[in-house]
Amino acid sequence: MATDFAARAAELREQLHYHIYRYNVLGSPVITDIEYDKLYNELKAIEAEHPELITPDSPTQRAGSDLSEDFPKVRHAAPILSLNNAFSEEDLRAWEERNLRLLPAGTQLSYTLEPKLDGLTIVITYENGVLVQAATRGNGELGDDVTANVKTIRNIPLRIPVNRDGPKAPERLVVRGEVLFHKKDFKALNEKQAEAGLPLYVNARNTASGTLKQKDSRITAARPLTAYIYQIVAAEGAVWDNQWDILNYLRDSGFQVAPHSQLYPTLSDIIQQLPTWESRKNQLDFEIDGVVLKVNDLRIASELGYVGKDPRGAIAYKFPAEEMTTKLTGVTINIGRTGKVTPTAQLTPVFIGGVTVVSASLHNYDQIARLDIRLGDTVIIKRSGEVIPYVIGPVIGARDGSETPILPPETCPFSGDAIVQLEGMVDYICPNPLCPERIFRSIEFFVSRGAMDIEGMGPQTVKTLIDKGYIQDEGDIFYLQRDLLLELEKFADKKVDNLLASIEAAKGRPLPQLLASLGIDGVGGVVATLIADRFGSIEAIMNATTEQIDDIEGIGPVLAQSVVDWFADVHHRRVLDKMRGAGVNMQAEARVAAGDSLNGLVFVITGTLPTLSRDQAGDLIESHGGKVTGSVSKKTSYVLMGESPGSKADKARELRVPIISESDLIQMIGGSISPA
Repeated sequence: MATDFAARAAELREQLHYHIYRYNVLGSPVITDIEYDKLYNELKAIEAEHPELITPDSPTQRAGSDLSEDFPKVRHAAPILSLNNAFSEEDLRAWEERNLRLLPAGTQLSYTLEPKLDGLTIVITYENGVLVQAATRGNGELGDDVTANVKTIRNIPLRIPVNRDGPKAPERLVVRGEVLFHKKDFKALNEKQAEAGLPLYVNARNTASGTLKQKDSRITAARPLTAYIYQIVAAEGAVWDNQWDILNYLRDSGFQVAPHSQLYPTLSDIIQQLPTWESRKNQLDFEIDGVVLKVNDLRIASELGYVGKDPRGAIAYKFPAEEMTTKLTGVTINIGRTGKVTPTAQLTPVFIGGVTVVSASLHNYDQIARLDIRLGDTVIIKRSGEVIPYVIGPVIGARDGSETPILPPETCPFSGDAIVQLEGMVDYICPNPLCPERIFRSIEFFVSRGAMDIEGMGPQTVKTLIDKGYIQDEGDIFYLQRDLLLELEKFADKKVDNLLASIEAAKGRPLPQLLASLGIDGVGGVVATLIADRFGSIEAIMNATTEQIDDIEGIGPVLAQSVVDWFADVHHRRVLDKMRGAGVNMQAEARVAAGDSLNGLVFVITGTLPTLSRDQAGDLIESHGGKVTGSVSKKTSYVLMGESPGSKADKARELRVPIISESDLIQMIGGSISPA
């Protein structure tokens, strides 16, 4: 058994040394940070159980290094250490129990909770309030001098305090923080790369590291890096009692401190907050991979000392892995209801965020080309919350030459039609509206929850009805006969009766719901409501001109033309005639005003609200005189934001449009606050 542990430890050391070399020397990692941590923690656990297996060259015996030969070296005022990791509530409680055994009986520990920023560590020195030196973490003892580059980062003060009434600067102050890209800034950087025809950056953290280590500081200055400061490494002429006071001092001095940091009286209070942090992380401006817990009392933290290279007074709680590497073994072609061709990656199964992932989105073929993703590549997969897993990009350093390009298909695999790419469009499409797959996807969407909401008509039932020849389009659904349905396998009396009742109920759905269910490209609930309110009936919409639709607030000329083209299609008109003949509602209801407190205000809704659906929130706004549009502009009065918002939240911040919550909206309607 001891021989097995020794062999495994040797294997892990060899793997880790290779990955350290690829990351720090070549700047071309072939695994994710999470995968590296897994290998490292396994070796660390073996060495803890079998200390005789520890070797002088073990990666656990040093703090790691990002030193480069291109920069002068700086010796840090104190060791710049990393933290031990925890992955569960049990790990955190075991950490606290170990610490309490080293402290006097009855000691009570309070903690700060701070986001674990996913960036590059930076150490900055100020003398008499003036920035004189900045260095990377390096190996924890020595770092690369990147002073000129750090001075280009606009939110790092060159002199402290920034405000005259701020706290007096010590004679010498050394602070530690993290340099990173905000999500929107990294996205903008890649957009510039794409416009210039250059390869896209795959990983924000690695790109931040490369940006900070540019020999020409003008290149660093041209990229929108941000820094957050969270620790005082050394100070002359000043003393602080606890970490919370340090965070407040840093903020008051003019440093940017990570938002949402909190002080908690007990570990149990923090554990209750962890699910909130996991759900909040996607809404933050920056990437985090966990949170950091620190003993608040600095005297106690100092007394606890270190275990190996890790301070006992702090620990990093890591969220479940969101990114892993695996092999791209194939590409499946999917055709959507609008004809859009979507490539999906088939993968060697990989466990991410609690589930086994076997496929992931490749977005579109332009994205594949920009990222240079090839069949057979080792690729980085991301799965975040309920978002469909997607391919971030290839691991170039893992290629062996056998990989092959991924090209768009020439013909539709379902109809045989030639695949086309319209001028100015990113997506490829199957142009045949009678393509069997397009028909299936259109009907599947039409009956789904959130569309016409016909219960008992899931994808398999739709496919069966098409295969049997009972339906050929959405209109046929309203003519299904009981005796034919009873002939289907597993369709007993009760199931058939429930399905027919649901179809009958669908005939009375409001006009905006019907309009949004037709699958018109770009017409969701908000746009459908705007159009229905303006024209009042399907007949009027069918006869509307592009100019009339474009005149509606929140609808542009491209979308207006899309609506006109859809209603001009002979097949679509035939389907609508069938629905009309079956008694499907095609008239808008007169709106009953509940109040006028939102008169003249324009709202955009994004994210998942706590209690209201987005349709309910839209109805609430409009019943009180407000308008709901689908895109943020300077004319937008408020953005109503819930959890997991999309790019609309970023656009609102860019245009400085006020962002409100569901409770804010309810207060506005109740009149307890006055809209500005």
